[in-house]
Amino acid sequence: MPIPASATVQSWLDHLRYERRLSEHSLAAYEHDIQHILPLSGSVSPDTLTPAQLRQKLAELHAGGLHPRSLQRTLAAWRNFFHWWCEQYPAHPNPCAELKAPKSPRPLPSSLSVDQAQQLLDHQPAQSLEHLSPVQARDQAMFELLYSSGLRLSELVSLDTHYVKQAGYESSSWLSLQEAELHVLGKGNKRRSLPIGSKALHAVQCWLQLRGSVLRSAVDDAEHYHALFLGAQGKRIHPRMVQTRLQKLCQEAGLSLDISPHALRHSFASHMLQSAQDLRAVQELLGHSNISTTQIYTRLDFQHLAQVYDQAHPRARRKP
Repeated sequence: MPIPASATVQSWLDHLRYERRLSEHSLAAYEHDIQHILPLSGSVSPDTLTPAQLRQKLAELHAGGLHPRSLQRTLAAWRNFFHWWCEQYPAHPNPCAELKAPKSPRPLPSSLSVDQAQQLLDHQPAQSLEHLSPVQARDQAMFELLYSSGLRLSELVSLDTHYVKQAGYESSSWLSLQEAELHVLGKGNKRRSLPIGSKALHAVQCWLQLRGSVLRSAVDDAEHYHALFLGAQGKRIHPRMVQTRLQKLCQEAGLSLDISPHALRHSFASHMLQSAQDLRAVQELLGHSNISTTQIYTRLDFQHLAQVYDQAHPRARRKP
């Protein structure tokens, strides 16, 4: 006698809870998504479900307004369930094997205009950097570097003041002040070297002069002692603190935008493309393994060109 579908689903959820130890949030999402196909099998075993039935159900959910990303998550839950089911009953084919969810449109990354980036970073005039407090000097150096070199947040906080190799510790990313370069280890353990712009270099130099006043003498852990950017406790700054400080600077600079550190990386890429039109160079600077990831910035660049066209071409503007 076949096991009722509801009992089978409960066994699967128990497997996720006790063997794979998924969180309650994840379990609730899986349970919600699997409910879409339970009525299809009624009280009989899930092996009665066919690819055509599941494909039809996906189409119904899509027509009902479910976002493509939600459909992808739903299909992932179904695949997980049937993968587990087929391990229990190898004789039954997996009805999800060939199913595909509709692709979701790739959202454009948020970025600042050139004027907004200037407004943010020029909030503290360059000639006054020597008179900033240690916290202000650190913040200016961090955000100048993010925009100057297109760093990821994780790469920024991993930077050391210089390359260090000693017992128990070796730098993964570091500053080469004399060469005006950064050496970072990015995603996929891919290493790259990045130039530092003159304004970012000046901001970093001003911060380094004050860094010693923030570093606590009690910090003997090399992980923190050699960190380029330090937090309130004299240890390597936490990513969340970088986000908080950037939001504060945005408010002080009069920018009513919700800007993340990653938005400065996006701004770097977009503005480089607008000026240089060299997609391969931007790919290398960003550390993208696949150029298709970089190509999303060409859409931002096209938006900029379209705006210029609408404003400048005598026959582009629509009459009211």
